[in-house]
Amino acid sequence: MEESPNSQQPKSSLKIIQTLKSNLFSFHSTWAELNGAMGDLGTYIPIVLALTLAKDLDLGTTLIFTGLYNAITGLVYGVPMPVQPMKSIAAVAISSPGFGIPEVMASGICTGAILLVLGATGLMRLVYNLVPLCVVRGIQLAQGLSFALTAVKYVRKVQNFSKSKSLGERPWLGLDGLVLAIVCACFIIVVNGAGEENSEEVDDEENSLRMRRRRRWRKIISNLPSAFIIFILGVVLAFIRKPRLVDGIKFGPNSIKVIHISRQAWKEGFVKGTIPQLPLSVLNSVIAVCKLSYDLFPQRADFSPTSVSVTVGLMNLVGCWFGAMPCCHGAGGLAGQYKFGGRSGGCVAILGAAKLVLGLALGSSLVMVLNQFPVGVLGVLLLFAGIELAMASRDMGSKEESFVMLMCTAVSLVQSSAALGFLCGMVVYSLLRLRDLVFAHKTRDRSCLDIWMQRMA
Repeated sequence: MEESPNSQQPKSSLKIIQTLKSNLFSFHSTWAELNGAMGDLGTYIPIVLALTLAKDLDLGTTLIFTGLYNAITGLVYGVPMPVQPMKSIAAVAISSPGFGIPEVMASGICTGAILLVLGATGLMRLVYNLVPLCVVRGIQLAQGLSFALTAVKYVRKVQNFSKSKSLGERPWLGLDGLVLAIVCACFIIVVNGAGEENSEEVDDEENSLRMRRRRRWRKIISNLPSAFIIFILGVVLAFIRKPRLVDGIKFGPNSIKVIHISRQAWKEGFVKGTIPQLPLSVLNSVIAVCKLSYDLFPQRADFSPTSVSVTVGLMNLVGCWFGAMPCCHGAGGLAGQYKFGGRSGGCVAILGAAKLVLGLALGSSLVMVLNQFPVGVLGVLLLFAGIELAMASRDMGSKEESFVMLMCTAVSLVQSSAALGFLCGMVVYSLLRLRDLVFAHKTRDRSCLDIWMQRMA
């Protein structure tokens, strides 16, 4: 007897609910997921803080909307899918005096609309299938090394985020000194190692009391939430550096209002913001994120270039109208959260809940705390996120693939343009394929000629 459509509908609804529940609550470890939530802050805090100080970005509204984005993406994808500021738009805003908040929001809306169209029409899937893995790995390696170099600059130099400039050498001692950053880096290395999973097997002969104690201590150390501990340390040091921060904190959310965008702001935003941001969003926020997600979570199939492109588009088409920073997903954030223990959607859901609470409770007054947060500590978190992303490129199986990858990386790093590096990588890859076809054709012709000459003899 066949089931009616009405009887199948509750089953499908129940399956969807079970999937969403699994996406949020399939914790590898509660502390590990909490620790993984801190892995993206090395990118998020400096950019948002710089725009808040330089362009008067509404920090409270940005926290509320990005918190919602985090919770929804964790619920939908079931992996620590990050929500990061759009870096190219942020860089233009910080460096251009006439590029204000209306232009920033216009850039985000235009970029989101284009990505939504690419995803909804299936064109993003076509682009994803056409781009070879070695070119994607080149973009990831360039982005990872760029993060690492920026992180070292944060550690070595005193930073002025509002002007995006380094002010001088960082002192060795102090509450934001080199010694503090080095100690934090050593602590993460001791706790997390190189990021490998702890799954060692021990023979019965080694199962002595001493070995059991050693394994127990190793398990305790490796389960410490290193990034979370360092972040809490940074918050405590921020209040120690400026105790009067408590007096300036005002409770309650900011009033959310619609941003008025003039015709000139639309034009400036599209030309100066959307055009340079779009290649980076397509490559790093969609294609590289999907490739890395498949590498890290091969058992999950909840993400695709189409769905990721659509979610990035919807985020910006909603939030930017109310002054929230234009956002996207990013391979660097995913690598950072994975590095520090994030394995499920619950990781970013925890981060989203924290952003929502802070945005609703403190609003933009939180910027005073972030402004005193030790920048060297942020640099340490960003350093390990960048290295984890760069290590995704270690799976190149041939010299030819490595050649294309490194060409793409070199151009991306030197020119600071993922789009130019991508174009160079695709040209080199195409030339190598053409060369193989030509030489293969000549080899076949030569073989046929040899066979014909032998027969004639």
